Amino acid sequence: MTTITLSNKEIHAGNLILVNAKYPVQNVDGTDLTPATAEYPNILMMRKAANVFQLIFEKIGCSNEIVPVSGYRSANEQTKIYETSRQESGEDFTRKFVALPYHSEHQTGLAIDLGLKKDEIDFICPEFPYEGICDKFRRIAPHYGFIERYPSGKEQITGIAHEPWHFRYVGYPHSQIMIEKKLTLEEYIDFIKQFPGNGKRLLTHMNDKSIEVYYVMAAKGAKTTFSLPEKAVYLVSGNNIDGFIVTLWRNRNESY
Repeated sequence: MTTITLSNKEIHAGNLILVNAKYPVQNVDGTDLTPATAEYPNILMMRKAANVFQLIFEKIGCSNEIVPVSGYRSANEQTKIYETSRQESGEDFTRKFVALPYHSEHQTGLAIDLGLKKDEIDFICPEFPYEGICDKFRRIAPHYGFIERYPSGKEQITGIAHEPWHFRYVGYPHSQIMIEKKLTLEEYIDFIKQFPGNGKRLLTHMNDKSIEVYYVMAAKGAKTTFSLPEKAVYLVSGNNIDGFIVTLWRNRNESY
């Protein structure tokens, strides 16, 4: 076995960090950003998310029909957007569709707003219908690690109105599990806590791989230590609350 030691500050980093009205973004510094697409160099995302996003665009050939509207935002940008919306559209509208600074997923670099390519596109609420090329993107996105972050009927959970244009990178297989179980990220973070590292683990499959997902609670103090199989292929993400989510890939015939 291999021993993994993480600083508890790393709770606030990773593909699965939950950022909402209750849990602010903590330590995204705006580095390792790259354009979401070459055609729109000012729309940035974290490199790992942008690379996958580009694969989806290539897969469905939608670059002439779908455009990225908003990606990474600094705290200053989010503040300006919030205040401008409040002045132009009012407090109620703004609270429904615009997160407060430090409580916006856009500050993580893992979120992107998309719109149909038109002469005029609403920056806050771009058109992204449940039909045609937009719905094709929406259906394929979970296979690549993206989810529609604010679905209809989940407003009381997410704290944000239905936003069919807003997508968040969480990574695979988490995206697929969320879609299959109809879970928001808030619900998924709680769901994974049913699978602690020292107990039953969530198991899924991809091609010839078995994928385990489980939760490790952060230890009291500055560091958390846990074990993984020798030479394991794994990814660890903080949840931005109280612990880590481990994703572990194994060959299907590999013994425990």
